Amino acid sequence: MQKSAAYSYLLLWRKPACLFLLAITSTIPLKLLAQTDTTKKLNEVKVVSSVTGNIQNITSAQSISSNDFIRYNAFNVADVIRDFSGVIIKDYGGIGGLKTVSVRGLSANHTAILYDGVALEDAETGQIDLSQINLTNIQKIVLYNAQPPDICMPAQAFASASVIAITTVKPRLTELKSYLITAGLKTGSFGLVNPYLQWQQRINKNWSFIVNGYTENANGQYKFKGATNYPDSTLIRRNSDIAAQQFDGALYWAKNDSNKFNLHINYYNSDRGLPGAVIYNATPSNQRLWNQDFFAQAGYERIWNNGFELLLNAKASRSYLRYLNPQFDNIEGSVDQHFTQRELYQSVALAYHILKTWEVSYAVDATLNDLRISFNYPDPTFPNPTRFTLLNLLASNLVLGKLRIEGNILNTNITETVKTGQAGEPRNIYSPTLIATLLPFADPGLQFRAFYKNIFRNPTFDDLYYQQVGNPNLKPENTDQYDLGATYFKTLTGFFKTVSATADAYYNDVTNKIVFFPSNLFPGSIVNYGKVDIEGLDLGLKTQAKLSENAKWLLSLNYSYQKAQNVTDPTASIYLNQLPYTPKNTVALNTGIDYKYFGVYYNQIISSSRYYTNDNLPYDYIPGYSVSDASASCHFLKDNKPVTVSFEVNNLFNNSYYIVRSYPMPSRSYRISLQITI
Repeated sequence: MQKSAAYSYLLLWRKPACLFLLAITSTIPLKLLAQTDTTKKLNEVKVVSSVTGNIQNITSAQSISSNDFIRYNAFNVADVIRDFSGVIIKDYGGIGGLKTVSVRGLSANHTAILYDGVALEDAETGQIDLSQINLTNIQKIVLYNAQPPDICMPAQAFASASVIAITTVKPRLTELKSYLITAGLKTGSFGLVNPYLQWQQRINKNWSFIVNGYTENANGQYKFKGATNYPDSTLIRRNSDIAAQQFDGALYWAKNDSNKFNLHINYYNSDRGLPGAVIYNATPSNQRLWNQDFFAQAGYERIWNNGFELLLNAKASRSYLRYLNPQFDNIEGSVDQHFTQRELYQSVALAYHILKTWEVSYAVDATLNDLRISFNYPDPTFPNPTRFTLLNLLASNLVLGKLRIEGNILNTNITETVKTGQAGEPRNIYSPTLIATLLPFADPGLQFRAFYKNIFRNPTFDDLYYQQVGNPNLKPENTDQYDLGATYFKTLTGFFKTVSATADAYYNDVTNKIVFFPSNLFPGSIVNYGKVDIEGLDLGLKTQAKLSENAKWLLSLNYSYQKAQNVTDPTASIYLNQLPYTPKNTVALNTGIDYKYFGVYYNQIISSSRYYTNDNLPYDYIPGYSVSDASASCHFLKDNKPVTVSFEVNNLFNNSYYIVRSYPMPSRSYRISLQITI
């Protein structure tokens, strides 16, 4: 007899390792809070958005703050980061379509998404759907190649090839203004209605909270033309509706900037259609997808004036997904699958400044994941896996005059258990990283940087266990990253006020690549096959000019070159072929003019052609595309209350294109936003 889900969840908490780590979380902060305060109070620093951004001290990074989201016609996180150098968004189209990210030719599984310092996890697929992350509560988004520069962080932040760090809005209230309420509405094409509300409240001088909520409803229908199978027809995309709701609440305690605590609770619920691929003479899709995701995370940070810094993080999450295909060709005539993932996570990081110029740190992370699947037909063979991951990180940061060196060694230990069948192999892997930055001149505006990082991505639960295609004998997909780059920043006094330029050349060596191999006997299998060489170049230019006393011009231009080739077998027909869905050239242009309280902006993405498979045959060819967006915004006061109105046009020139084969992107669309702050 199967145990109930609640009973299984309790079993997770009974794991000795989790109880031990939970005890650490529960006791250490209380003892620290009881101690006499010996900290040095830091002055508050106000962060102001700038088109030129900040010079990064160690790794190459690109960032966008909430003040600039309107410039990029951004509706979700995927829209924000699509302009970054080296980034490719795999977009299945539509307002509720799946959106994942690839950085420097590596799959989405190699990119960690940090939400206020803690990773968003999907142990089943290894990919985070960026369309589910709304921008209402986000203050800043940063993309780090390799890893963030701060070494006192959870070990998770160092366990991926790249990191997208999302920072949420924090209350900044005073006794004179103890609350802040922001209400807004977005509406437009596809039947979109998206109201949202944010409430910030100061409880007393130490405690405050922030609550966010939104609903999103759209029929998702749009016209498209030029898809592979209908080159001369104008059709309507159907079954792409979405109804979603999200709630996010955070509680903050701070004695000062060196002694603070936070607690986050997040819930997401959605019901959406899956329109499927556009295939000639195929029956229109009636597939549905339901998501119910919940997580709670807490963090505590303490900095002493004797050089010690402590960072604690804990998280518990549950993700439920239901997939329904009412037209599947099997005995039941349908597929109805229910996927439930649970995660328990604990992290402890401790740093110490041996000298003013030398810092060392140690972090340990423990994560317990499990997956339960049920079908509308009997399947006693599914193993219902459970995975325990232990990360140990030792890092150091040293400044020697104009040279800054950062190094770390990450140990990853993974063990898995299953109810039936064969479990995945245990792992015990060491991954080194070395990063250096040089300031060759007295002026810090010019910086040179280089890094080497060895990292891997572990096979997901789907890779190892999913029905007949999973392979429990899979090895991790290993990556060696090499980067050489430079940054130049200059403040000017003439027409141009600031200019920033970046250039990075990189090489990624991927071995034991995890791929799905089709077979003459359905359904095929997932195997370690292949070696991939990725050579690339990222270029960026940002500038700001003063047009008049009240007007300024902004420009951001990014270019990426990626040659991602299969180098497995010199005798194979696919040798030196470009990897699927990897264009060799992409350009992102963003420009605009701010005049007093008005702003007009233009954004353009240009992508060269790519291929649907590694065969690179004419049938697999996907044409390049160019898509342009435009927006205008106005900020003014109404009864001394700030009001923002914006109007956006997406796909300004109504181009027909698609990013994923047979999944056409929307034609021209419009969006209007109204926001008031009380």
